[in-house]
Amino acid sequence: MANLIIGKGLSKSYGARTLFHNINLSIATGERIGLVGPNGSGKSTLLRILCGIEDADSGQVVCQKLARISYLAQADRFDEQATATDTLLKALQDSHFTETERYTRVQTLLSLAGFRADKVPVGELSGGWRKRLSICRSLLVSPDVLVMDEPTNHLDIEGILWLEGLLNGMQGMGVSAFLLVSHDRQFLENCTNRVSELSAVYPDGIFQVDGSYSRFLEERAAFLALQTQAEERLANKVRRETEWLRRGPKARATKARYRIDEAGRLQDELSRVRTRNRASSAVQIDFEATGRKTRKLLEGTGIAKSFAGKTLFSGLDIQLSPGSRIGLLGRNGCGKSTLMQILAAAVDPAGLRPDAGVLKPADGVRIVSFDQRREQIQPEVTLRRTLAPDGDAVVYQGRSLHVVSWAKKFLFRVDQLETPLGQLSGGEQARILIAALMRQPADILLLDEPTNDLDIPSLDVLEESLQEFPGALVLVTHDRFLLDAVCDRILGFDGIGGVAWYADYEQWLFHIQEREKADRPAAAPVTAGSADEGGRKKAGRLSYLEQREFDQLEERIAAAEVVHEGLQQTMELPETVADPARLAECWENLQQIGEEIDALYDRWAELDAKKESGG
Repeated sequence: MANLIIGKGLSKSYGARTLFHNINLSIATGERIGLVGPNGSGKSTLLRILCGIEDADSGQVVCQKLARISYLAQADRFDEQATATDTLLKALQDSHFTETERYTRVQTLLSLAGFRADKVPVGELSGGWRKRLSICRSLLVSPDVLVMDEPTNHLDIEGILWLEGLLNGMQGMGVSAFLLVSHDRQFLENCTNRVSELSAVYPDGIFQVDGSYSRFLEERAAFLALQTQAEERLANKVRRETEWLRRGPKARATKARYRIDEAGRLQDELSRVRTRNRASSAVQIDFEATGRKTRKLLEGTGIAKSFAGKTLFSGLDIQLSPGSRIGLLGRNGCGKSTLMQILAAAVDPAGLRPDAGVLKPADGVRIVSFDQRREQIQPEVTLRRTLAPDGDAVVYQGRSLHVVSWAKKFLFRVDQLETPLGQLSGGEQARILIAALMRQPADILLLDEPTNDLDIPSLDVLEESLQEFPGALVLVTHDRFLLDAVCDRILGFDGIGGVAWYADYEQWLFHIQEREKADRPAAAPVTAGSADEGGRKKAGRLSYLEQREFDQLEERIAAAEVVHEGLQQTMELPETVADPARLAECWENLQQIGEEIDALYDRWAELDAKKESGG
């Protein structure tokens, strides 16, 4: 595999704080790299350095000649008054493409992204659709290397699955490799073939494993276990050498001088290994329950809510008991957060009320909420005052803890205590809100997107804490790992006012897709034997990922055919005919897209035949 980008000996510091030192990271053709690491380890900075947006303090970045690199930042910045088409056309205005080619390329990408109407200003798009548009913009120039910083941010589960399908078909779009930062563990498992972790816990500052995310976890655990064992062996050696050094001069005279030097070397090595092992500390999350034994904590009957004439949900019956684990699933804007506010208002007379139905809380039930909007964050207030509002100590699980000890539970340094919250990262702010929850004993936890901005180590600890919480839990999250691990029931919103109960998110997703297929007019490319007499596809035994691929193939074929038609039109233009080099390039592109269309049809027929045969 040819290297497209090579980062050698990269180091970066901000003031006295070192993000990373002497890091080596390369991106080769065919590699799909996931970059992970604790918050503050420098992942986003490393991406910008590799893309040439930011300079390293030392080291160098070497790119293959003429390689095109596209960077997707976390923040999506647009002209808020422009439409999606205008936004992408503007991004291509200085390109070498003709007007026809630019328009064709833009419409193809918008089609792949699922944009149907294009008269809505970008400023009126939801966060998920803005993210899709941002991803389209990063693909406009058919980059050789696509670099993405948290591409799943603001996407709902359907959006994340769309992105997975897009990334897994990247080579068909001319993208040779990609590097992405993500904390979505299922997304990493489905999309990457190499995982690199940036962390001070490793001797080289980075740990890289070829293969899936699950394989990375296995090899990482094995490495850290060996490093812990190495610390124990070194500690024993240092103890023996130190005992020898403490003996009298007569005993030491019989030993070689190198033993003294060796003892010093061992002490230095032990210090380095011990420092690395301590760098793997995880945030300490442990939600406190009240210990209530009541069978029914909260019961809702016939709950309904509408906004602006749109029914979000109606006829909802829900019961929360100790041990209940409910996940809420649905597209952005379907009413999940609204339901959370209504449930929280069961004990808050000033809270949001349903339009219909009755909520009956148990006497004295305690409900604690995590709001994804983070309205409790006051940017000008210091970390110290936020963590310990009533002085220099907090009461947790019946005992008093000094604010310094409490801050360390959430991986905050002592020198950060006087920092205003507005200067902290999104992940650090999320940990502050979780710390506030932990101080409040609860019967019911309502968590609306608690995973936003949390790094993977924090997600692991959050998952364990929620599993151990004895009260009732209602959870809104796009983290499928967390849903599978924590929730035993799913309340799914269909986006048109209906709600239903499901066993897991895949069952909900399958229901949504089947409903969309039933509502969608038949306009699919059909090959011999691909449908039954009624024209409807028979259910077979495709795997989950194969079914996702199959569902997206029709749109991919249609988009590729739009590109094919555009190239044919371009070849007929007088200016193209008059330019042999341009004509040859168009012909080559036409042949390539033709081969891609043939391959897509072949794959469609293969999967369809598998469905027909039942696997």
